[in-house]
Amino acid sequence: MNQTSNSCSNFSTRLETVSVLVHRAIDAIQQKTIKKRNLIWLELTGCSGNIISLLDGANPDFKSIACQLVNFIYDNSLMASEGEAALEKLFSMADGDYILAVEGAVSTKDNGMYNIIGRWKGQPVTAYEAVKKFGEQAGHVITVGTCASDGGISAARPNPAECVGIQNLLNRRVIKLPGCPCHPDWFMGTLAYLMLFNEPELDARQRPLMFYSTLIHDICPRRPYFNQGIFASKPGEKTCMFKLGCRGPVTRVDCPIRKWNDRVNWPIGDDSPCIGCAMFGFPDKMEPFISYDTT
Repeated sequence: MNQTSNSCSNFSTRLETVSVLVHRAIDAIQQKTIKKRNLIWLELTGCSGNIISLLDGANPDFKSIACQLVNFIYDNSLMASEGEAALEKLFSMADGDYILAVEGAVSTKDNGMYNIIGRWKGQPVTAYEAVKKFGEQAGHVITVGTCASDGGISAARPNPAECVGIQNLLNRRVIKLPGCPCHPDWFMGTLAYLMLFNEPELDARQRPLMFYSTLIHDICPRRPYFNQGIFASKPGEKTCMFKLGCRGPVTRVDCPIRKWNDRVNWPIGDDSPCIGCAMFGFPDKMEPFISYDTT
């Protein structure tokens, strides 16, 4: 078998990993060899794009998680309860066993008063308070998306609310899933792995190696154009977009093989450069997203 065939086989296996993990975890729950875990999902300073991305997951889909894998205790966008009834669900887990997923950065200015997630017993509950309270006690903490992992767009210059990533507030290990938004597979695969085997192997920046081990540039379908020095001069052209400012050479994640919207497409497949949204320092360190000086 030649090298290309080996690579294709490896990519196919990687794509199947998440489905295998989730269904294996569901089977283990049904056979009572592991227990369902409680899941708290906090939406903080951000756009709620990560929970929307999760809802768009396919094979496995969101229903697999919410109905068979975990007890979805709290998420302000999805739960039927409102107001203090919703916060009652959240605070009922204060001394319980749960996995905490967080999307969005944390506003720290004025003790976090720039991001209030609700009211509890008549008092405002800030994102800052919620992360400190539930983050330290969680069985595991997963930061979902770049804002939660590293501040992201919420912490971009000039950052008037003094937003930071979740790790800045917690004295513990945090599993980070950067991406704007996080691909549903990255979260579902990580969650299932935690339930089956405990923590997955992480890199030096606490990202699961099963998703973040490879540079986009190394697995990009347009890499042959780069090797031959054939570069696009404007968006829309079908060749390598390195000279347009593509951030694939510095971004570690598996978008080229996993793609988005049920494997339909991804930015470079739509003739747009990668902007490095899964990299620490995004967006400030990845700008400008497109360069027109291609000489």
